[in-house]
Amino acid sequence: MSSVNAEHQPINDRAAADGSRARTGSGPLSLGEKVEAWLSRTSMKSNLLQKAFSSIWLPYAFRSGLTMKRVDDRQFVAVLPFRRFNRNWYNAMAGAALLGNSEVAGGLYLFGRCGSDYIVVCKEMHYRFLRPCYGPAAYEVMNAGDLDARVAAGGEFNIPLEMEIRQQVHKPGIKAPLVGKCSITFHCTPKAMIKAKLERRKSVPG
Repeated sequence: MSSVNAEHQPINDRAAADGSRARTGSGPLSLGEKVEAWLSRTSMKSNLLQKAFSSIWLPYAFRSGLTMKRVDDRQFVAVLPFRRFNRNWYNAMAGAALLGNSEVAGGLYLFGRCGSDYIVVCKEMHYRFLRPCYGPAAYEVMNAGDLDARVAAGGEFNIPLEMEIRQQVHKPGIKAPLVGKCSITFHCTPKAMIKAKLERRKSVPG
């Protein structure tokens, strides 16, 4: 698959702007929310910032070295490096590393597509191991259903993703071998909706 072997550019902040559609007019942002939104947009501009923030909020992704890179306006590829932390005793990519980073890769994909105004939670995941992986692994979402329509409609929703995981190769004419497939479902909720629910609970007497 050519996109696995291509040189990719870091995610830009286009998706963060698109994510503003998720806001439902629940009132002005607090200082904390403004800071969170700024950090979210900033983290999407470079892999260096992604690594810095993941060291605090996603320590497993930070240690594994997973990074998300942009192919085009709709495609993103997450790359898991072939480092000692991710390998097993017979020097292949550990199954736990491939499996665990599938959730992170899927979440980062939704973060890149939906913007920073959503909270995403994994509900269900199925991973199929096809062959050993002896190099960096690249995660690519092949099917995201009607994600754009769900975001445009607003509100919370479930979205299933279909991912292919391939071993990266850098030799011309050699196709990246498929090492696994993952089906994963996320529940996406606008942060504004969560804020509105909390405000309603606070307004209800004792």
